[in-house]
Amino acid sequence: MRARAILDAVRRRAARLLGVGGGRLMFNSGATEGIQTAILSALCALRERRAGGARIGSLLLYGATEHKAVPESLAHWNRVLGLDLSVQALPVDGHGRHDLDALRALAPETALLCTMAANNETGVVSDLAGIERVLQASDAYWLVDCVQALGKLALDLASTRIDYAPFSGHKLYAPKGIGMLYVRAGTPFTPLIVGGGQEAGQRSGTENMAGIAALGAVLEALEDGVTFRDHAQLTRMRARLVASLRDALPGVLFNTPLEFSLPTTLNFSVPGLSSGELLNLFDAARLRVSSGSACSSAKAAGSHVLEAMRLPHWRGAAAIRMSFGPLADEAFIDAACERIARCGAALRASCLIPSAPTADAELEEGVVRFGADGACAWLVTDAVSRACVIVDPSDAVAERLAAHVRCRRYRVAAIIHTGAPADGGAARLALLRALAGQLDAGAACDALGWPAGAAEVELGDGGRAAALTLGQQTLARVPLADGRAYYLLGAASGGKLAAAAVRFAFTGALAPRAVAAALVDPDTLLCPGRDERHLLCTSLRAEGRAPAADETGGMHLAATGLAHFLSIHPQAILVDVREAYEHAAGGGGAALSVPLSRLGGQVNDWLRGERVPLVFFCGSGVRSARAAACLRRLGYLSAWDVSGGVALGEAVAPALAA
Repeated sequence: MRARAILDAVRRRAARLLGVGGGRLMFNSGATEGIQTAILSALCALRERRAGGARIGSLLLYGATEHKAVPESLAHWNRVLGLDLSVQALPVDGHGRHDLDALRALAPETALLCTMAANNETGVVSDLAGIERVLQASDAYWLVDCVQALGKLALDLASTRIDYAPFSGHKLYAPKGIGMLYVRAGTPFTPLIVGGGQEAGQRSGTENMAGIAALGAVLEALEDGVTFRDHAQLTRMRARLVASLRDALPGVLFNTPLEFSLPTTLNFSVPGLSSGELLNLFDAARLRVSSGSACSSAKAAGSHVLEAMRLPHWRGAAAIRMSFGPLADEAFIDAACERIARCGAALRASCLIPSAPTADAELEEGVVRFGADGACAWLVTDAVSRACVIVDPSDAVAERLAAHVRCRRYRVAAIIHTGAPADGGAARLALLRALAGQLDAGAACDALGWPAGAAEVELGDGGRAAALTLGQQTLARVPLADGRAYYLLGAASGGKLAAAAVRFAFTGALAPRAVAAALVDPDTLLCPGRDERHLLCTSLRAEGRAPAADETGGMHLAATGLAHFLSIHPQAILVDVREAYEHAAGGGGAALSVPLSRLGGQVNDWLRGERVPLVFFCGSGVRSARAAACLRRLGYLSAWDVSGGVALGEAVAPALAA
C-alpha cells in the first residue's frame, strides 16, 4: 500500500507539472520505449483508419535532427505493420529549427509528425507554437520528444495539440531506466507491453518503484521552485562558460544561436582541432563532454544534427557538446571555467591553437610522429640548432605540422619523402608555402625533396651516402634502385655513421627487412610511413624473432591493483602517454610524460638502459596498451599498462601524487 501511495503521488505530481489534464500519463523505462509505444499506437490507428476506408496521408514525417530512436522506430513499425508509408525527414534551417514552409507543403500528406521540444545535441528549442499553427487544418498525429524539456521549458501539454510526449528521468538527475509517456485525451493508444496489467493495462511489467520514487523526488524539487536554478540564473552561467571558451579557444564557433537554445547546452567546434583531440583534452582536465548526444558519448563520429543544419563538414566532425544541469551552482561553474582556462593554456603551450611563434615553446630532441588515417609523417628535430627535417608529410597532417614547426620557430632543413607521395606532392607544396620564412634557402632538390649538394658520410658497410647535419645528429640517405629511399638518423663520428650509432630508420612503405642489416643496429627503430596495425615502430630484432606466447597476455594491470604493484616494484616508472597538452590540462603530476607521438625517442633510451618496470597509462587505456605492447614486441618485457586508464582507474590519482 505504501508503494501504491508513492506511485499515485508521483503520477499526480507529474500530471500537475506537465499540465496533463484529462490525458494519460504512464511510467515506463524511458524515452526510447515511449517513442516506440507512441509510434506503434499512431500507426495501429492509421492502419485501422485506412482499413475503414478513410484517407490517412502517405508520409511519416520526422525532424531531420531527431534522435535516431525516432526514424528507426518509424521504419521498424511501418515495416512490421505493413503500412508501406513513406518515411521522410523534415528539413531544418541553419539554426536547427524546423522549416515551417516545408512542413506547410507536406502537411496535407502527413499521417504522423515527429518533432522535438529541444534538441539533445545542440539545445535548440523548437518553435512548437509555429508547428501547431501549421497543423491546425491537419488530422496528422503529432509526437513531441520532450526529453530535454523536463525542468528546462514550461509545459502545459493539455493546452496543446501534442498527441504523444515521451520523457526520460535521467536527463534531470533521476536514475537511468525510468521515464514517462503522455498521451492526449482521445488520442489512440496501443500498449507496447502487455501481461500483468500494471499501469492500468497500458504498460505491463513490474513497476520500477525505486526509479518512480526517485523521479518523484526530482519532480518535488521542480515543484518547490527553489532547488533548481531558474532560467535567468542558468543563462548567466552559460554566458560565463561561453566567455571562458572564447578566451581559451581562439576562433571557437558555436554551432547554434544561443538565443534559440536551452541555457544548459552548448555545441561548438574549434578550427584545427578534431572532436577526438578535444574530448581527450577536456577528459584530462576532468571536464566530461561528448562529441554528439550524451547517450552516444563513446562515438566520435560526425553529427547528423549538424549535417542536417548544412554546417561545413569539419564543424560537424569536430563538434563538442558541453552541458550542465539546473542543480549547478556558482562554485561548479567557477571550477569549470578554471579547467577550461587550463585546457587553453595547455593547447597554446603545445602550439595547437593560434599563438605567436615563441622561442620559449617546448622543443623536442629526436623524432615526433604525426599520424592520421593510418599514414605516418615524422619530424626530426634538434633543440640546440632549432633545425628540423620533415619526412613523408601527408595532406591529413600538413596543417598540424606547419603549426608545430612555425610555433617553435624551427629552421626547416628539408622536406623529404621515402617514395613518390600518394598526393602527388600536395602536402609538401603546402608546407613549403606555409613555412617559406623558415626554409633553408639555396640548393635545388631531387624528386623526393632531398637537397642537392648535401655532404657525405660513410655508412656501416663502408659505402658513402649523402647526409644532412642537425646539431649532433646526422641524417643519411640510402637510395634504392627503384627510385625510393630510406633515411638513417644517428650520431656520426669521424665522418662515419656506424650501424651501432643509427637510432632511427625512416622506411616509408618498405618492408622492415628491406633495410640493409649492415647499416643499422638490430635494435634501431624502424619508423614506417603507414601504421594501420598501430605498431608505432619496429626493429630488425623484433621482426626476426617469434613472439613469446605470453608476450602481451600479462601486461594489463587493474587500476585497483596499481598501488600494490608499485609497493613491490618501488623502482617502477609511471609513464603518461597522453599528448603533452592532455598531461598539462590534467595538472601534470609525478608521472613521466612521454606522449605516444614521441615514444620512439624515449624507447631508444629504455632499450639501451636498465630494464626497470614501466607502467603506462592514458585516459582510457587504449594508447597505454599500444605503448606497452610496442615495448614488449621490441624485447622490453618489463612493460605494463593500466587497464581502463584514469577514466576508470581513480586509483591512478594517488599513485601520481605519491
